Amino acid sequence: MNELLSLVGRTPLARITVPLPHPHGGFWAKLEGFGVGGMKARAAVSMLTAARARGELRPGAPVVESTSGTLGIGLALAGQCLGHPVILVVDAELEPVMRTMLRAYGVRLEVVDRPHPRGGWQQARLNRLRDLLERLPGAYWPDQYNNPDNPAGYASLARELAERPGHADVLVCSVGTGGHSAGVFRGLRRYWPGLRLVGVDTVGSAVFGQPARPRLMRGLGSSIHPRNVAYDLFDEVHWLGPVEAVDACRRLARGSFVTGGWSTGAVARVAAWTARREAGAVVVAIFPDGPDRYLGSIFDDEYCRARGLLGRSEDGPVEIAHPGAVEVSGWARCRTVADPLLAEVPA
Repeated sequence: MNELLSLVGRTPLARITVPLPHPHGGFWAKLEGFGVGGMKARAAVSMLTAARARGELRPGAPVVESTSGTLGIGLALAGQCLGHPVILVVDAELEPVMRTMLRAYGVRLEVVDRPHPRGGWQQARLNRLRDLLERLPGAYWPDQYNNPDNPAGYASLARELAERPGHADVLVCSVGTGGHSAGVFRGLRRYWPGLRLVGVDTVGSAVFGQPARPRLMRGLGSSIHPRNVAYDLFDEVHWLGPVEAVDACRRLARGSFVTGGWSTGAVARVAAWTARREAGAVVVAIFPDGPDRYLGSIFDDEYCRARGLLGRSEDGPVEIAHPGAVEVSGWARCRTVADPLLAEVPA
């Protein structure tokens, strides 16, 4: 089984030129959905192998983690290859196809059936996880939100981008745990000191200082403040709504045959906007996943119509001065980025 670990990564790079919705100069997209175990297999393998090396994860001990789905696939792969049973705490909104797939890979699912009144599904999952850890002596919790081995796992992705396209001016990444944005950017900055980092979040996420609200988009955003988010690295942040993500995913599918889910759509929209606004800049975007998980949501007309997701999307962002200045309800952009637990909102 260990030979599978050598297949993690080495994902394709595609040039995206399809209008989103306007024509643009094109950008490069790293297609992580094509990788064995998905994008977060990089982080999963990094976290488990490092924990084993330190003696924190004993041979055969169970691995317990909270996830909205994507890391779960990576942990299933890493757990099988390294000989660890995997227990995932998920919530009732996890898509049926993801539940089926994870169980097929031998994962035990603990499903939380109601959100926490303040911290939403994420906090409810974490509360269940802590209960499990008390009942499972010797179990290991990777803690993807705060574990530095998470961003360290994306050094390989940075090396791949350094090889091709070989240069970039702007890197566009979705932000949830903060792992891949920090890991990829730190790796690439060694090669390209002038590289700028653009973060993509979702409306209703607390990551960059907005109030936490119920969120439709899964896989990006957070109701907590993960320590892996390297606020000092970001040059700007965009918040998008699900209408923009759906529009981008569907345009990508029709025009380039390359598409994905909420994070991919949101990142594509911001990358295209950046490439249009900064003619001549080399823009690289990370597409975290593929479309299969979203056939019953993003690509389902009935689902989208019932939630008003097929309407006109925003042409570009509203500019705000500070993340805490106003609560955004649609696409917004801010060039002031600071840790919300440390920053003070200007009067």
